[in-house]
Amino acid sequence: MTKADQRPGIREAIVVEGRDDTAAVLAAVEAVTIETHGYGISGRTWEKLEAAYRSRGLIVLTDPDHAGEMIRRRVTERFPEAKQAFLTRDLAEKKGDIGIENAAPEDILRALTLAHGTVEERHETFTTADLVRYGLAGGEGARERRETLGRALGIGYSNSRTFLKRLNDFGVTREAFEEAAARL
Repeated sequence: MTKADQRPGIREAIVVEGRDDTAAVLAAVEAVTIETHGYGISGRTWEKLEAAYRSRGLIVLTDPDHAGEMIRRRVTERFPEAKQAFLTRDLAEKKGDIGIENAAPEDILRALTLAHGTVEERHETFTTADLVRYGLAGGEGARERRETLGRALGIGYSNSRTFLKRLNDFGVTREAFEEAAARL
């Protein structure tokens, strides 16, 4: 078993600021992250946050600085039931830089545990065969079909590998998938 296989799974989507934060979180747990890319959260990101909030819940884990607190406040205003995970500045600092990306995996896991993140076993409802069967991978027009289906299911556009991961991670039901795919 690899070290990655030993990471606990967290059901809720974890809201972080950027890709380095995502990398740090994924070193600690198996989870879905949604990156805000700073304070100016795009409409597409708000849609992803909404879909995750409704299907699996959110845990907000932003940097322990002024910008991180402002982002936390904005997300929490829209999603008041979102769980809150915190790291202190000393746990998230490296050479004067403060951010989640600087935290040790065990500190991130502890913060998520204290936020009462739901630990769960991963399961896969959808497979690559589903994508191929509905023309969502490997063929002409697959990109456009993923974009249309992603919009209908509230999981956004992505390449086929990420699309499959989102189908499984965002709690899309077989029924919702089949219904939306039939309209393609």
